[in-house]
Amino acid sequence: MSRKKTSANRARVHQINVSNGGVPKLPVPEAHVTTNGLAGDRQRSLTVHGGPDRAVCLFSLEQIQALQAEGHSIAPGASGENVTLDGLEWGKLKPGHRLRIGTTVRLELTSYTDPCKYNAQWFTDRNFNRINQKRHPGWSRLYARVLVGGIIRTGDAVVLEEIG
Repeated sequence: MSRKKTSANRARVHQINVSNGGVPKLPVPEAHVTTNGLAGDRQRSLTVHGGPDRAVCLFSLEQIQALQAEGHSIAPGASGENVTLDGLEWGKLKPGHRLRIGTTVRLELTSYTDPCKYNAQWFTDRNFNRINQKRHPGWSRLYARVLVGGIIRTGDAVVLEEIG
């Protein structure tokens, strides 16, 4: 299987987010990424979040800004993503794609993230399904497994590596 690298135009880490469980997750300038997720972060329900295949949750700054333009109060970290990315063609990302963040961290996208009732507070009509992949393709957060851990920092470059 060959790997084709594609460089996203100036894709970068906009914000890194952690919490002691629940949302919103709050910004930190850097985080240590391990196969269990980000150091200092905890999930409220390990039956639906966390674990090796859901170690890191990612979302797009552009999608958040578009939702804000629709009148929703969502902000980076509000929906529970660990890393808010800027500059990727979000709607084209899918499970199996790999991302390199900074100089060492490598992630593999594993699944779309189902939104939960705790996200309702960020939507004017409380319809958290606005970020549901099945109902609104290209608007979901994504889970990733950690292939190579390390430190990530706000502003780090992000490179998409498509498998194919």
